[in-house]
Amino acid sequence: MPNVQADRLRTIGIRLLIAAGAKPDHAETIARHTVGANLAGHDSHGIMLVPTYIERINRNHIEPLADYEITRETDATLTVDGHWGFGYVVSEYAMERVIEKAKAHGLGAATVFRQSHVGRVADYPLMAVREGMIGIMTADSGRSAKQVVPFGGRETRLGTNPICIAMPSNLDGPLYVDMATSAVAAGKINVAVARNASIPEGWLIDKDGNATTDPAALRAGGGLLPLGGSEGYKGYGLSVMVEILSGILPGLGFGHEPSGRHNDGIFMAAFRVDAFLDLDQFKREVTEFAQYLKATPKAEGFKEIYYPGELEYVTTQRKLVDGIYVEDSTWNKLAELAEGYGIASDLGLP
Repeated sequence: MPNVQADRLRTIGIRLLIAAGAKPDHAETIARHTVGANLAGHDSHGIMLVPTYIERINRNHIEPLADYEITRETDATLTVDGHWGFGYVVSEYAMERVIEKAKAHGLGAATVFRQSHVGRVADYPLMAVREGMIGIMTADSGRSAKQVVPFGGRETRLGTNPICIAMPSNLDGPLYVDMATSAVAAGKINVAVARNASIPEGWLIDKDGNATTDPAALRAGGGLLPLGGSEGYKGYGLSVMVEILSGILPGLGFGHEPSGRHNDGIFMAAFRVDAFLDLDQFKREVTEFAQYLKATPKAEGFKEIYYPGELEYVTTQRKLVDGIYVEDSTWNKLAELAEGYGIASDLGLP
């Protein structure tokens, strides 16, 4: 499959989601996030998820016309019930409200429950960065099926439980860390399956607890390992804290319920930098710090030292020109859906 330009992929995503029952503005939000993930080099959270979301709509696991609701609120905090709507839409709304509260009070925080998949966690703290704030977000998969084993275990008990922290700066691209607390995001296993590729040892164990490089082992009862390899207790500890912030604090609880309905619970916060330090000074010093790190003498085999988040920025600039690679299996699913909705010829899909 040749590379596809981002604008075309967004159009395909929007049209398919509308055909599946999404509101046009919600479909635009979802397509913007998913294609943005492709541009950043995170295909696991990209256009390949649109068929999954449509399948969840058809199974009534996503309510495409749901309205979110604030169930608790103080001057600086809120809790949002997503009523099983699109996580992208609900979480954008929650972060907008958090930013409003931070503008008024120096900081704001929210929890969200009963929403569908939120995609790439970095997208929401970066909303705060654009307003001159520090943004933080953690997420878990609610009480849907778990995919990560505790350190030393061989049965899954945790989600991949990502965490993101983003900082304002004067750099060309934003500075942030966005990572799963497992050895790898589960979506990267799905990409390997879609591309019929093996995975590195240290990501996954099979159902018997043995190390494996076969990505299909996850769906066959295996489990992802926590971040850190032989020091995986560190990733495990982080994962536990994310689970508490994103599962227990919003009221989702922990563990797995048999219904399997995907439910991203989240905690998010924004801090107004100028409540602590002059914003221009902070941005200048963060920029100088990143440049100081990049100027480190390079170890053998390395051509570049990137500040956190820089590689995604570089990748985005390149893919905006070169287009986005879409594997045949994903492209065929998109084409099949378009054919079923009678819009294949409109979208130029076979």
